[in-house]
Amino acid sequence: MEIISPKILAYQGRMAPEESILVGYGALIEFYKLQMPLPIALAIIGSKSRNYTTSEWKVFTISYKPEDTLYGNLVFALKYEGINLLFFKKLFEKIKVETIEDFIKAEPYSQYSRRIWFLYEWLMQKQLNIPDVKGAKYFPLVDGKLQYASSKVINSSRHGIKNNLPGTVDFCPLIHKTPKLEEYIEENLSKKTSDLISGVHKDILLRTSAFLLLKDSKASFTIEGETPVHNRAVRWGKAIGQAGSKPLSKDELLRLQQIVIENSRFVKMGYRTEGGFVGEHDRVSGEPIPEHISARWQDVEKLMAGLMGAANKMEKDEFYPVLTAAKIAFGFVFIHPFVDGNGRLHRYLIHHLLSVMKLTQQGIIFPVSAAILERIDDYRKVLESYSHPLLNFIEWKKTDKNNVEVANDIIDFYRYFDATTQAEFLYECVKYTVEKVIPEEVEYLQNFDKMKNRLNEKYQMPDKLIALLIRFLEQNKGTLSNRAKEKEFEILTEKEVREIEDIYKEIFVIND
Repeated sequence: MEIISPKILAYQGRMAPEESILVGYGALIEFYKLQMPLPIALAIIGSKSRNYTTSEWKVFTISYKPEDTLYGNLVFALKYEGINLLFFKKLFEKIKVETIEDFIKAEPYSQYSRRIWFLYEWLMQKQLNIPDVKGAKYFPLVDGKLQYASSKVINSSRHGIKNNLPGTVDFCPLIHKTPKLEEYIEENLSKKTSDLISGVHKDILLRTSAFLLLKDSKASFTIEGETPVHNRAVRWGKAIGQAGSKPLSKDELLRLQQIVIENSRFVKMGYRTEGGFVGEHDRVSGEPIPEHISARWQDVEKLMAGLMGAANKMEKDEFYPVLTAAKIAFGFVFIHPFVDGNGRLHRYLIHHLLSVMKLTQQGIIFPVSAAILERIDDYRKVLESYSHPLLNFIEWKKTDKNNVEVANDIIDFYRYFDATTQAEFLYECVKYTVEKVIPEEVEYLQNFDKMKNRLNEKYQMPDKLIALLIRFLEQNKGTLSNRAKEKEFEILTEKEVREIEDIYKEIFVIND
């Protein structure tokens, strides 16, 4: 009899924390040689007398060891690892349908048999030769203790299953519950934002929003290695400011791509009609060196329809706004539907979903790109955590134009990925914005107005000159430079300069 769950000290480059038995998804991926990336954390049966978790392992005691069969490991995986849609799709494509039917027939009233049964018919869009279950208690498909599930369920009377998947068969990334995500959700950043700005004057809020829009627009271009002229940054900032006002659709994305690119002489607009990758070309041969391979262009239309359908479903189901934004926005950038403009549109989608799902009722734009720019290395790691492992399972060849042409079926890699890492990163960015960026900008504008009023009272300076004076003082930590005193503000006496500097330091709290 073949052993499904092998003993390991290490597995595919991961050192186990102790001598262990690989079980669950990891064991079945190995046994059936499924062509897919490993789960973020693999389940093992350890030799110690306690359960614990590391970044790469879920360690269980010997009492948890499943029966060394396909069914035994599937039950273990569903019970302790959650649902991995990509795994189930790959498994169902690999094994005989009779194998699935046999163990469902053997235990037709088991919640795990019925969940596997539902997943087969949902993923494969085929009906098994099994009669509808009768008189059984309904069980949720997704275990809400392990993964984030939709609060709106669709009962499947055939299986006795409550379908609470937060997505559709055409696009359904899942997110595991982690201490970090639970802490962020418990903090209720939406309420924190509302409380923060509830007492702020409307004029200050409007100016804060205008500044944050421009800041975010410029940051989004900077992330892509571009330095746009001011007018171009303003136009994209204006587009960000309208996020959430129009339904998500192909036409809307094409409109936004036009704003991002502007000069389309050298870029083929619209969905790609050729392969795509992110990376470099060999300087000698010109061959592609991919860091990420985009979805096949033949699949883009279907994937994008699925992505937008899932976004609409999660919006209607009132799924978690930040988790929705993570799944949709990162799903978009992994698919990479356009030849150019994907990065900025990916970040626009975050704005759109946070706005349309009303993370804040006050209309404040979260400068997500600015927060990402502050964490640019982490951002790259988050993207690579998905794209790098995937490269091992994509068969491609170089085209005559030194592009990539994918030879195998990879559509499911872009439908059913684990978005936990991306969700944690996005929540960090939103939290940083709520607790640091927005308060600092509000406080700055309030101090600016105080300074302006004091200068107006004493010197009756024009607003434009006051703005210039404050900018000079900012640049020199509260002291006016000799150059400024000799040119733009030569009319001020030394005594007046010292008074102005003291006022600035008092209002902006600068200690000498």
